Amino acid sequence: MPEAKKPARSLAGIAGIVAVATLLSKVFGLLRQVAITTAFGLGVVADAYGIAYVIPSFFLILLGGINGPFHSAIVSVVSKRKSEEIAPLVETVSTLVGIALLLATVGLIVFADPLLSLVAPGLNVSEVGLETKAIAIQQFRIMAPMALLAGLIGIGFGTLNAADQYWLPSISPILSSATVLVGLGVMAWQLGDRILQPQYALLGGLVLAWSTLAGAILQWLVQIPAQWRSGLGKPRLRFNFRDPGVTEVLKILGPATFSSGMMQINVYTDLFFATFIPKTVAALGNAGLMVQTPLGIISNVILVPLLPIFSRLADPQDWPELKQRIRQGLLLTALTMLPLSGIMIALAFPIVRVVYERGAFTQADSQFVTPVLIAYAVGMFFYLGRDVLVRVFYALGDADTPFRISIVNIFLNALFDYLLMQSFGAPGLVLATVAVNIVSMVWLLGVLNRKLNGLPLKEWSLLVLALTGGGTIAGAVSWGARWGLEQIPGAGGFLFHLVQLAIAGSLGLGAFALFATRMNLPEVDQLTERIKQKLGR
Repeated sequence: MPEAKKPARSLAGIAGIVAVATLLSKVFGLLRQVAITTAFGLGVVADAYGIAYVIPSFFLILLGGINGPFHSAIVSVVSKRKSEEIAPLVETVSTLVGIALLLATVGLIVFADPLLSLVAPGLNVSEVGLETKAIAIQQFRIMAPMALLAGLIGIGFGTLNAADQYWLPSISPILSSATVLVGLGVMAWQLGDRILQPQYALLGGLVLAWSTLAGAILQWLVQIPAQWRSGLGKPRLRFNFRDPGVTEVLKILGPATFSSGMMQINVYTDLFFATFIPKTVAALGNAGLMVQTPLGIISNVILVPLLPIFSRLADPQDWPELKQRIRQGLLLTALTMLPLSGIMIALAFPIVRVVYERGAFTQADSQFVTPVLIAYAVGMFFYLGRDVLVRVFYALGDADTPFRISIVNIFLNALFDYLLMQSFGAPGLVLATVAVNIVSMVWLLGVLNRKLNGLPLKEWSLLVLALTGGGTIAGAVSWGARWGLEQIPGAGGFLFHLVQLAIAGSLGLGAFALFATRMNLPEVDQLTERIKQKLGR
């Protein structure tokens, strides 16, 4: 903000705050998923929750998530405005968005049954499916108010980030995970081993739904005092819809929401096909979270501090520096995602066993989830790389281009889902999304190349290709170490797999580090220096 009294934090400082906070949030998110799988495995309750949560989570991720369209629109507009203009603008936008999302919440509750039939038609073809659907409908109606809460959370996150406050937005998702852990903990304390019995399936589903809603409520409530104290708006109605700032927010918000929403429609497309394969919905959730944990941390570290910088470099005279920042975002993505992808592919099975295999989650479940995790790992770079490029378009005030690309991708995703599921089953649904992200990334780069009067695409492509080779080496080293350790007589058990992952993963990362440092990239030097600073403290 132009009149902020305190100096702006450095890119490294912001990244450090976001990294620590997001790490804590993701760890709690993983613990939540472990608790769910321990209690319910890949059974009816887990599948029902995965289906019922998909639309509420769509709102929470799309509207309330850091780097979502609400967050991006608010940051892009508020960071350019005077301090005294911010509170009225935020209150007006909150009022307008709140009215719209309140109506959406009512619609979700009323039309819960047909909505779930639309997104999960496979539930109607078997007795188990009908049981799953009955639980999912009740869960869905309980969690419907998350649509309203998501919009308010997203506006608050964007406002706080624009005011150089990063800790609270990054750490508040812990509350959502913590309430689920508390809910399941109380249920397990009351029921003991009976929690696994079929007659308690509905109760388990309701506990999951209510605790998830409670977490969303807490996420919204904790940000209100921070906004209030900082003069960034109060929880009150304001109807100044003619404010130019409101128009500017909506100009970005509308297309950006639809654009990001198109990506979520791809999730629905995957769900449409997944409901025809038993256990697939729960497996997609389990594998996806293991990828989203590191991906979410690194995504926030890269995108949160870069988005305001992209916005400040939107003027044509600043485009040379903007191009350098785009390169920085893409290469940091490659430096972090590619070695993780290689290592995760090589160690997928022991990773799944260590994280999930206990309670109701069996070794057979681990074997089912493993190829799904491998498919997710293949696409990590393209997922985050696409997000970097989309934020550049938002900063340039162009949300229409990502939106148009996303519309095309809906049809591509449905086609790829159909074709790849025939050949690969559940992993094919994930590979379809990977293919769509590749198409998006290439398309966005092509448009940016024209919009910014040329980008060094050949140079960037060769660097990413070289780093892909480094990621492959990291995966090969990890796989070799895994194989060697498995030859030890009596190898097996949780502790062995944990040590195996630590050794094989460390060797893989070390191999990539040796490879990357020889490329003499400034981004490698920046990353290395930051790690040294952290270790030296």
